[in-house]
Amino acid sequence: MRDFHFPGRSAVLATGGMCATSHPLGAKAAVDVLQRGGNAMDAAIAGAVLLGICEPQMTGIGGDCFVLWSEAGSTEVRALNGSGRAPAALDAAELRNGGEKTVPLRSAHAVTIPGAIDAFCFLSENVGKLGIDALLAPSIHYAENGVPVAPRVAFDWEQDQSTLQGVARDHFLINGRTPKVGDIFRAPGQAEVLRRIAKDGRDAFYTGEVADDMLEALNAMGGKHTAADFAAVACTQTTPIAAAYKDIEVVEHPPNGQGATALLMLNILSQFDIAAMDPLGAQRIHIEAEAAKLAYDARNRFLTDADYATRTEYMLDMSTAQQLAALIDPNKAMQSPAALSEAVHKDTIYITVVDGDGMSVSLIYSIFHGFGSGIASNKFGLLMQNRGAGFTLEQGHPNELKGGKRPMHTIIPGMIRRNGKVEMPFGVMGGAYQPCGHARFASNLCDFGMDPQAAIDAPRAFSDNGTLNVERGYSDAIRSELSDMGHNVAIPNVAIGGAQTIKIHESGVLEGASDPRKDGCALGY
Repeated sequence: MRDFHFPGRSAVLATGGMCATSHPLGAKAAVDVLQRGGNAMDAAIAGAVLLGICEPQMTGIGGDCFVLWSEAGSTEVRALNGSGRAPAALDAAELRNGGEKTVPLRSAHAVTIPGAIDAFCFLSENVGKLGIDALLAPSIHYAENGVPVAPRVAFDWEQDQSTLQGVARDHFLINGRTPKVGDIFRAPGQAEVLRRIAKDGRDAFYTGEVADDMLEALNAMGGKHTAADFAAVACTQTTPIAAAYKDIEVVEHPPNGQGATALLMLNILSQFDIAAMDPLGAQRIHIEAEAAKLAYDARNRFLTDADYATRTEYMLDMSTAQQLAALIDPNKAMQSPAALSEAVHKDTIYITVVDGDGMSVSLIYSIFHGFGSGIASNKFGLLMQNRGAGFTLEQGHPNELKGGKRPMHTIIPGMIRRNGKVEMPFGVMGGAYQPCGHARFASNLCDFGMDPQAAIDAPRAFSDNGTLNVERGYSDAIRSELSDMGHNVAIPNVAIGGAQTIKIHESGVLEGASDPRKDGCALGY
């Protein structure tokens, strides 16, 4: 239990249903759907799409999603890959021959075909109860009438607004300026697109006038995208991967997401007595940072589209973790593994919902970098992701850019099982941080007995590209100790990531926790 003398956030407790996400309007929309008779999948879709209006720098219908869910009364976790592919006509060789070393972040070549809408329509039809028209109604309302810009959203908008280019600046700035806290943001073009999807389903997005609008913008910038690329989009049902940590099992989405990285990192951490360390001490940060370096190096070398991945089992093998753990000096930082060319950054939203029957959903949805590629369609103002920057141009690499291929993705939904039962859908936002965040969350629960809200609130550190970012929640003495170990320590400008979770108690009580690093909340009834 938290110390009520200090600022903090209490867990939210309810029995009828619960949502936890990064914006209050998204949580409210999800709970409204539950109260109207929808299930957890209905609610997650409704809330997620609305978050694209509330947090347009983080996500939107020009992006991708991954979903884990468990049906009411089932111990099985199911998975859906809603990530898009590179245009069929695009190839790494073309960019290499043009002198590129990486996929340019703000180019049409970075834009993979958005997969989220296809996934949402599939899940609505096959898992949900209410129908896609009912689920899109809240987003249509707010896109048309506007959403007041929240504080964290305004901060991120200012940080990322320079990414917006061309007509995107007309659609995502207000009278040519960055929105301030309390300004009303409207997206009437998106409202019209959502109305068409509500009426005619996924084909209203991937064919006809809406698809033509996106194609016109991309082709004008040299993109190889075609109408056939858009029409061919199809989500993929997948089989989750998992690993034990102490008395829990952490379930992740398989590649092309980086869930295997989180599991490898947990396996490395299991080789150390983390529970004997100070949960807020330098030794724990150091071991975690070294484990992250090794796990992320494996990710950079092996993770890619599932059709091309060959080393996932190697990453999940405990002997691999044991060999990597043996490389860690408990008192000295190692050099960071060589950075590869693929971009592994940046923004996303996460939503989790549990309904009164026990169905649980873990859904993550993103346009990658803040405002994605910065490219928007002319008529409808659909902002396009830049997930193609997750490819490498290195010839022969498993994650080399090829037409029709999915790039390595940073976004990963998670679930925790205990004794075979789903206990806690959870997610950690923050681009490359996510596997480290998953591992830290699990460790906070298992090694230090933290409740879900405390596990989210606890300060974070992350070794990224040669710098150990240490949040201000740690003391200068801790930063000094880490520097003495050889880490290049810095205080990040932006708090590290964000997280949401719902714990399902045996009694049927739902315990929601939401990260104060974001504007959102847990909300139940």
